[in-house]
Amino acid sequence: MTNPAIKRRTFLKAAAGAAAVPYVVPSAVLGQGGAVAPSNKIVLGAIGVGPQGTYVMSNFMGLADARVVAVCDVKSNVLAEKKALVDARYGDTGCKAYSDFRELLAREDIDAVSIATCDHWHVPCAIAAAKAKKDVYLEKPMGLSMGQDQALRAACKRYGTVFQFGTQQRSDRQFLQACELVRNGKIGELKTINVWSPGSSAGGSPEVVPVPEWLNYDFWLGPAPFTPYTKDRCSNSLWWFISDYALGFIAGWGIHPMDIALWGGGEKTACNLEIEGTGVFPTEGVANTALNWNVKVQFESGVRMNFTGCPYPEEWKKRYGRTTDHGTAFEGTEGWVHVDRGGINAYPQSLLTTEFGPSDKRLYKSTHHQQNLIDCIRTRGKTVCPIEDSVAGDAMCQLSEIAIRLEKKLKWDWKRERFIDDPAADRMLSRPMRSPWTL
Repeated sequence: MTNPAIKRRTFLKAAAGAAAVPYVVPSAVLGQGGAVAPSNKIVLGAIGVGPQGTYVMSNFMGLADARVVAVCDVKSNVLAEKKALVDARYGDTGCKAYSDFRELLAREDIDAVSIATCDHWHVPCAIAAAKAKKDVYLEKPMGLSMGQDQALRAACKRYGTVFQFGTQQRSDRQFLQACELVRNGKIGELKTINVWSPGSSAGGSPEVVPVPEWLNYDFWLGPAPFTPYTKDRCSNSLWWFISDYALGFIAGWGIHPMDIALWGGGEKTACNLEIEGTGVFPTEGVANTALNWNVKVQFESGVRMNFTGCPYPEEWKKRYGRTTDHGTAFEGTEGWVHVDRGGINAYPQSLLTTEFGPSDKRLYKSTHHQQNLIDCIRTRGKTVCPIEDSVAGDAMCQLSEIAIRLEKKLKWDWKRERFIDDPAADRMLSRPMRSPWTL
């Protein structure tokens, strides 16, 4: 039998002599019974370090009890820039740069990863991370199909992954307040939820051009169908709106207000439903996701939901007073509450000074989305947006996208996660992946 103390000493000795760069001892090694030791930093790698990935990574780098030791990207110019950013933050050259996420995941010293790749890579990378026993911070949206979401949920449960979804509004005070007002009946019986977000963009030149020398285009495509490289195809202002790589802002932005709608709706939105809608799609260019949409949902509980992109109905602006290009509004029999990143407002206004009592239901409180993941890695507890809630919110965006493409009323069975008596719609719950990539 191997002596644990000898094994640990051997590991530390190897780590000390491995390279002339700082080596962070994996917190899992020093923990007891699978839990990380509170005195050690959580060691992280960042997969996908474009604008959003850099934002998330920077938030992790700002935490005293976490350290980023590796970055990964298929764009060599971005990779070099972000390695330099991490090194500058810590004052050394210890950050390792990878062009293949599998090499980063093979490192035993990494406890968790943030994943902010293009959307079509989210689930494959996250499943690989779970299998590698890394905890996961995953940027939204989750997958390109319900089948992908289900596969990731299964992997997280199988490998005991601590999972945090990039729906950071749950860690903002006003969203917590709004949802607690609704869940405790302070607006009376919940009747309607209005949800809106920015719409997608059109455009993108179909002109085939040489692949930039700094881009590994085949790896960037990965599981997506092969398509010749066109001008700016992989730019952050275009790929979001190409259906091979994303569902557009109906999911990419819509997941934020939709997640809050379900958090506030609770059991009243966790039930069978009917959904229908229409969408406006581009007629030229390579972008082909819905520019705008108008989706109506009728939950079995009696609650109705309206989900649209901007421009949203003018009557909402008149009703709620202060509105922006995104938001979630809950309407009940005795009032309403509307919340977005700009703040919270309600009718009657006295709702905003509500003091909750000992018998009221209080929701999970997080004040920092990345710190919440770090804390939960230590305790092995659930995050403020765990895998189950994440799949539910992502699924509502996917159902909306299917509804506007089929343009017919669909019935959804939440327990079975299938449409009711609609094989054609069920076939849209999965999509093929380009070989050799699989889930």
